[in-house]
Amino acid sequence: MIDLHGRTAIITGGARGLGRVMTLALAEAGANVIITAMRSPDQIAETEAQAADLPGSCKGILADMSNASDCRRVAEAALLLTGRIDILVNNAARGSREQRAEGGERPRFWEADEDAIERMVATNLAGPYLMARAVVPTMIAQGYGRIINISTSRTTMRLIGGGPYGPTKAAIEAATNIWARELAGTGVTANALLPGGASDTDLIPGDGIGTRAVAFIPGKDEPGQEGSVPGGLLPPWIMGPPIVWLASDASADFNGRRFVARDWDVDLPPDQAAMRAMQPPCDRPVIM
Repeated sequence: MIDLHGRTAIITGGARGLGRVMTLALAEAGANVIITAMRSPDQIAETEAQAADLPGSCKGILADMSNASDCRRVAEAALLLTGRIDILVNNAARGSREQRAEGGERPRFWEADEDAIERMVATNLAGPYLMARAVVPTMIAQGYGRIINISTSRTTMRLIGGGPYGPTKAAIEAATNIWARELAGTGVTANALLPGGASDTDLIPGDGIGTRAVAFIPGKDEPGQEGSVPGGLLPPWIMGPPIVWLASDASADFNGRRFVARDWDVDLPPDQAAMRAMQPPCDRPVIM
């Protein structure tokens, strides 16, 4: 059991999907969690209700992570509520789903909607920068901080017709590496976490969460695989155990690393599961 009592976490896009899973996992470990959503007060209320009986707490704020003043407002609210900011999970993102034409066709880059391209880059790439910029001075002053950037599989980064979604995630992994080196020695770390394949959330086109078969047991195949999952989609709950470990003191010696939730074996002690899920470091881009 990892204890996060007394820690304050901000999870952007924490009201649904993978964000909600991570919110509830941190609250179950005792953290006070502030979540953001751009336009979903009902989803915020649902997540707050689900966290009500957990050891930690959950408070939702409507905010647009592509807006610098909104990012500052969220950071100020966290400090007002708890006096600390210990953990930032940059999860809010726009998926390629919103670029698809009627019928589900994937547009090629020259066919993609201009406004949709700008919105995706602003949310997926500028958003994490702006939110990290708003919280890092507090983290450095405390001598403690955990930044976890939620990424995607390398196969998705290169997906034809995926719009700028994949490239924005490739860019945020590069940013994670830079932030980690710039933060070295401050007590603040930056790491990337990804599911490891398409996950059963509403970012995936279909009939809704939980309607697609998942015939896959995370942590039981050979580590290092990404992309399509035998039998269906990855269950969202796989993001819970690694996000709690990454948010904790246990991850202090890991900075600028990439962790794949698909490879996290819940039957192992957390430190061993983390080593299994952590990918080897790489000093150069491996997207091409």
